Amino acid sequence: MSRPLPELNRNTDRLLGCRSTQNFAFNRILTGDARRHLACVPDASVDLSFWSPPYYVGKSYERHLTFGDWQELLRDVILYHTRIIKPGGFLAVNIGDILCFSDASMPRFQADNVRRKKVALTKEAILTAKKKNPDANRHEIAALLGCSEQTIQRRLEDNNVRGGKHANSTKVLLTGCMLVEWAEESGFYLYDQRIWHKDPCWANSRWHSNSYRAVDEFEHIYVFWNPGITEYDRDRLSPDDWAHWGSRGVWNIRSVSRNARHEAEFPEELASRVIRLFSPVGGVVLDPFVGTGTTTSVAKRLGRRWLGIDIEPKHAKIARRRTNDL
Repeated sequence: MSRPLPELNRNTDRLLGCRSTQNFAFNRILTGDARRHLACVPDASVDLSFWSPPYYVGKSYERHLTFGDWQELLRDVILYHTRIIKPGGFLAVNIGDILCFSDASMPRFQADNVRRKKVALTKEAILTAKKKNPDANRHEIAALLGCSEQTIQRRLEDNNVRGGKHANSTKVLLTGCMLVEWAEESGFYLYDQRIWHKDPCWANSRWHSNSYRAVDEFEHIYVFWNPGITEYDRDRLSPDDWAHWGSRGVWNIRSVSRNARHEAEFPEELASRVIRLFSPVGGVVLDPFVGTGTTTSVAKRLGRRWLGIDIEPKHAKIARRRTNDL
């Protein structure tokens, strides 16, 4: 059984419901908090909701969110879908894991870079210098040995500090675990998952580090099912499409190489595959984090009705123009 909608007790922009959904119209882009507008969408009217939320990775449009705010936003948006997704319909979320999540409780990440030390200075040499100069501080020892005080600190503490000596260490935080929990609280079930292999894009491909961490080159698409009879139509895809991607767990789709319209735009091919696979022609496709309109423009081109919501007026304006000009 789904939870009741969240109480209106923290943010005046959050609404419990809408005065009337009778005159609600699709095929438009709305501006504002997704939770505010989702409350006005008619019951059981959406076949597929496909979206990519803020990832909590420091983009300009999400910097005002604390981690708690971010969790609340995603949890609430999922919850508001309980009423509006048709029985048998789908909620598909494209999201990446948070690869560098700051954690004050995590011990300092320690690494001994045995091949690429800029200063060939051992811990033993520093201890010898300190023994000969017992009253010298770290800065004075560094000046004596011809290195930085940070090098002294790293050698003495056996600690190659990631992100600076005063910053918290970071870890990988899996977002899928949270999404599944919030979805099941709301009455949805994880029906399917796909991996979008997006390739090292033009910016990432030049990035390397001295750690063992991987370049960020894939994201997840979690597909949640609202219990009910699901229409299964094999003719939605050609036999070739079924063979090459419809039945495949990994989708190789090149990422957007230039984010001129939006900092986190996903490719139209990704939206096209999700929409074709999980919604009928003539059905309603929703994106509550529509950005500059990738989902809505693709949905319109594929013969679906559509609805987009974005909190940023400048992005919503682009989405309207991009979608309506088709």
